Amino acid sequence: MTLSDPLEHLITQTAHPFRGSPRNLDPLVEQAADRRFVLLGEASHGTHEFYRVRAELTKRLIEEHGFSAVLVEADWPDAYRVNRYVQHARQEPDASEALGDFERYPRWMWRNEDVVELVEWMRVRNRDHAPADRAGFYGFDLYSLHRSMNAVIDYLDEHNPDAARRARERYACFDHFGPDAQAYGYTAGRRGAETCEDEVVEQLVELEQNRAQLLADKMRAHDGTTAEEEFFFAEQNARVAKNAEEYYRSMYYGRASTWNLRDQHMAETASSLLDHLQKQGSTSKAIIWAHNSHLGDARATAMSRRGEHNVGQLLRQRFGDQVLNVGFTTYEGAVTASSNWGSHAEYKRVRPGLAESFEALFHRAGPSYFLLDLHADAELDEALAEPRLERAIGVIYRPETERVSHYFDARLSEQFDWVIHMDVTSAVVPLDPSTLWQDAARGGVDMPETYPFGL
Repeated sequence: MTLSDPLEHLITQTAHPFRGSPRNLDPLVEQAADRRFVLLGEASHGTHEFYRVRAELTKRLIEEHGFSAVLVEADWPDAYRVNRYVQHARQEPDASEALGDFERYPRWMWRNEDVVELVEWMRVRNRDHAPADRAGFYGFDLYSLHRSMNAVIDYLDEHNPDAARRARERYACFDHFGPDAQAYGYTAGRRGAETCEDEVVEQLVELEQNRAQLLADKMRAHDGTTAEEEFFFAEQNARVAKNAEEYYRSMYYGRASTWNLRDQHMAETASSLLDHLQKQGSTSKAIIWAHNSHLGDARATAMSRRGEHNVGQLLRQRFGDQVLNVGFTTYEGAVTASSNWGSHAEYKRVRPGLAESFEALFHRAGPSYFLLDLHADAELDEALAEPRLERAIGVIYRPETERVSHYFDARLSEQFDWVIHMDVTSAVVPLDPSTLWQDAARGGVDMPETYPFGL
C-alpha cells in the first residue's frame, strides 16, 4: 500500500460522478446559484469536454438562476458581434457567421462546434425574454488594439463628427508603426522612444467627459437603454485601446509586467460589465470562461513567486465569497493545439499525466468523470493544499518537453473551490479545420458523439 492510497480513497468517497446527464452537475450548480462570479476554467484551450461541460453549467446558471453574462477569454469587439446576435440586436445567418470576427490566432478557441452550439442556445433562449432578462456574450481580453480604436471612431462618427476627427488624429499616432501591435510594442518599449500613451489616455478621458452629451444626442433618436449600451461598448473599446497600448509597450520589460496588465484589465472589465448590466436592470451575475492559469488563484501557484497575479486572485480579493472558482483537469486523450505560436491548429495526443501530478492522482482515485468540492472535507482540503504538479496546455502543446513546458507546482484546494476531472478527453472541433487536422483526427481518440452527456 502506497502513502497516497488514503488520499485516493478520500477522493473516491467525496467525489460526485457526473457522466451521463447534466443533472449530475446539481451539487456544483447549487453552490454556484447565488454567486456574483462563477469562474469556469480549462486545462487546455482545445478540449471538447471542457467546452461542453462549461456550456451545460452555463445554460443551467442562466436558465435556472438568472445569470446575465458570459465573459470569455476573447477580445471585446470580436465577442460583441456575437453578443448582438444572441441579444437579437443583429441579424446573422447563424452562429458560425456571428463568430466571423474571430480572425486572430488562435481562431479555434471560439470558432468551434461547441461554441456554436452554446451561442445558438443563447439566441433561442433570449428570444422569449425581455431585454433586461437576456444573457449576453462578452470578451474581456485586450489584444484588439486597432479593432477597438476603429470601433471608437465608428461610434463617434455617428454621434459627434468633431469628436471623431479628434479621435482619428490621436489614434493616427499608431500609423507610424504599421498595423502590427507587437511592432509598436517593440519600438515604443525602448527607453526614450516616442509612444502613443498620451493619445490613448486623452481619448478615453474625452469620451468619458462627453458621456452626458453623447447619451443625450443618442436618446433623441433611440431609447435610453440603447444609448447606454452603445456608449458602454465604445467606452470599453477606448479602455481596451489604452490598456492594450500599455500592454504592447510593456512586452519587452518581462513576463510579469504584461501578464499582470492583462489580467488586471480582464478583472476590471468583468466588474465594470456587471455594474453596467445592473444599471440596465439585469441581474449582476456573470460566468467567466478562461484558462485555469487565469482563474485559479495565483497565490496558490508558482505564479506568485514570479510576482504575477491573475483574474481569480483579483476577483477573490475584491468580492470574497461572491466568487466560486472551478478548475478542470484531464489525464489523457487528445487536444487541438499548435506546435508554435501563430502556426496552424493540429490534432495532438495528450500524454498520460505525470505520476506525481494531480491528474495522475485523480486517474488513480476515480471515478473517471467527477466533480470534487475541495472544501467539503477538512482532511481532503488539507491534503490537496500540499504542493503537487498540475498540467497547463494553452494554445501550444509540446509533448516532447511536457515536464518543463506544461507543468507547474500548485496547491489545488487553495487555487480552486471545485475541480472537474475527466479522465479521457477529446479535441475540440474547429469550424475551419485544416486537412492535416482532419486526417489526424480520423485516427484519434474515439469518443461517443454525445460524450460526456447522453443528450
